[in-house]
Amino acid sequence: MADGQAVAYATVSIKGTFKGTVSDHAGNFQLGQLDEGYYTLHIQSVGFKPKEIGLLVQHEQNLTVDVELETDQIGLNEIVVTANRQETNRQEAPVIVNVIGSGLFDANSAVCMADGLNYQPGLRVENNCQNCGFQQVRINGLEGPYSQILIDSRPIFSALSGVYGIEQIPVAMIDRVEVVRGGGSALYGSNAIAGTINIITREPLKNGFDAAIQRSLIGNKTSDQNISLSGTLVSNDHKAGAGIFAIKRDRGQFDANSDGFSELGLIDGMALGARTYYRTSLRSKLSTTYHFVDEFRRGGNKFDQVPHETDITEQTDHKIHGGEVVFDYFGKNQLNKLSMYMAAQYINRDSYYGAGQDENAYGHTTDLSFVTGTQFTANTKSNFFGSPVLTTGAEYQTNSMHDKMPGYQRDLKQDIHIAGLYMQAEWKFKQTTLLLGARTDKHNLIKKAIISPRVNLLHSLTPDLQWRASFSTGFRAPQAFDEDLHIIAVNGGVMLIELDPNLRPEYSKSISSSFDYYYKIGLLEGNLMAEGFYTLLDDVFVLETLETDENGNMRVERRNGKGAVVRGINVENRTAISKSLQVQLGMTFQQSRYQEIEFWSENPDTEGLKALPKSPDVYGYLSLNYNPAKKLSTYLTATYTGSMKVLHFEGYIDQDRIETTPSFLDLNLKVAYELLRTGRYGLQLEAGVQNILNSYQKDFDQGMFRDAGYMYGPMKPRTYVVALKAGI
Repeated sequence: MADGQAVAYATVSIKGTFKGTVSDHAGNFQLGQLDEGYYTLHIQSVGFKPKEIGLLVQHEQNLTVDVELETDQIGLNEIVVTANRQETNRQEAPVIVNVIGSGLFDANSAVCMADGLNYQPGLRVENNCQNCGFQQVRINGLEGPYSQILIDSRPIFSALSGVYGIEQIPVAMIDRVEVVRGGGSALYGSNAIAGTINIITREPLKNGFDAAIQRSLIGNKTSDQNISLSGTLVSNDHKAGAGIFAIKRDRGQFDANSDGFSELGLIDGMALGARTYYRTSLRSKLSTTYHFVDEFRRGGNKFDQVPHETDITEQTDHKIHGGEVVFDYFGKNQLNKLSMYMAAQYINRDSYYGAGQDENAYGHTTDLSFVTGTQFTANTKSNFFGSPVLTTGAEYQTNSMHDKMPGYQRDLKQDIHIAGLYMQAEWKFKQTTLLLGARTDKHNLIKKAIISPRVNLLHSLTPDLQWRASFSTGFRAPQAFDEDLHIIAVNGGVMLIELDPNLRPEYSKSISSSFDYYYKIGLLEGNLMAEGFYTLLDDVFVLETLETDENGNMRVERRNGKGAVVRGINVENRTAISKSLQVQLGMTFQQSRYQEIEFWSENPDTEGLKALPKSPDVYGYLSLNYNPAKKLSTYLTATYTGSMKVLHFEGYIDQDRIETTPSFLDLNLKVAYELLRTGRYGLQLEAGVQNILNSYQKDFDQGMFRDAGYMYGPMKPRTYVVALKAGI
């Protein structure tokens, strides 16, 4: 209970085992029979601080335990796994881990993962194509391929997944998203330069069923409808459980400037999936996950005609299958843990990327990602080196991609094999936590093995003030990335990205230092964080325009530049002013600069680049939740995007040039009212307005000669949203 009130559906487990249960609607729980011995009871629930209490069980003894939980309205003590590959209280983690939970997704009427990623410091989602809606997430100013996206801590999110993937993962699949900024190759391997985004899928914990229908009106003329269903079933002894979800999305095309060409493409998609577990013994558990995505998207013009009879069409039809099998085992001392896992994802994509009624612009791509590995965590006894928690693991990854576009003489085969070994030791002293770790990766596209070290330090200056410091490295292999597999329409033709035959790996070194201050004044409770970061990129990947091909298509080469430096400060404040009012806001102040001016256009008179494109020096977010009555909730959210440099290719304009964009404030309001709440049954009505100020790009290119990649600012113009949700 908390404040004398029962806490329903709290998760109760025995630490170091897989025995557990969930409290009922009255807050009561039963764990069943336990052998004699000493156990640690772990209790956690959304909106409350986790709590652990000791239990001494004697022969044939019945124990009654009363547990009082403290409220945690803003998630200061959430349990995270991305910091060190094991469950850790967020406040005790040696690196800063930001969590995007169901509350933030719900506050923004989010349909997919991309809708919620803006609401953490250092993160920004951008749309890079007017035709197909190719999106990517930037961390600390670095573009999408610099970040490693994981699904349940597994790196099966491939380069092809990165083209549209963050918009293809439905919210119904997500329990939470954990974000670690800075180099993460020491734990997760290649591409974790800017940071790591870990999608934690929903685990079945209690019986239930939810259904929702949401309808949006984009720019007063385009519909976006989403229907979602999810359900969970758990055995009475909580030994086995299963959860399923299914969603259907239909979004029409949106034309912002009435030129007959889309700024947002249409989407006709569905997804379904399941997650199961079976506790094979007190200390072992077998878990499985599966997801399937079937999505058709199209942008351009003349949507009632086949693609090769249009001026511009970018069209894809994806079939995606993914899943994982995991076996976890705790040692008899309840301190050591062994995990073995295997995960895979297969993508089959039919595409058309063409302009000028080109009959030869059809393509087909297949992509298979596979990873298998094992991890062992040991809580060691006191010895010459202290009593560190040791984590060791071995991992093998493969990715086989074949991208065929005969009309562009493109037959790209890319086979990647990575064998990795990692080890880390974490020492916890009275006021200090020190973590040392390293990972060795042998990548088949790189001659020598790469060793990526990490050092993390957490020191409690006072009970309420923490200081963290870290050093980490990362690398990117000389391979095709997401934007290389997306062909964009420019100047009546298309842009094709090629790899320099002599492309070398890109390396990074990252340092950061932060202060975390936790405060409580009466009912007011909060956390203020300030983090400084510095990342040095060597042999940075840049794009340079080459001569056009014989069909008039633009050729762009990915090559190595001199280097780049990204530095800045992230500031975040989370405050629970009362039980009915919570505020979270963050700002990023940064500079992303090449060490030398990079020339990107074949026109010698075009200005070179010093600042990394689409990387504003200032951006931030706000999330406010106010519950004025028991059945009424209101949500105010906002994002701010400062001015930035954007490349603008000739076609609609006379010649290539660099544009300086205006700043944007995207303000959203949502109201939710509980129509019915009877026992376990609930019915809720929601309504809201997104981008109230209609802060949206005003200078889109027009017509078939436009640069479809000339896009910046908020994803959508003013949009009205209504939803009806039911739950059991």
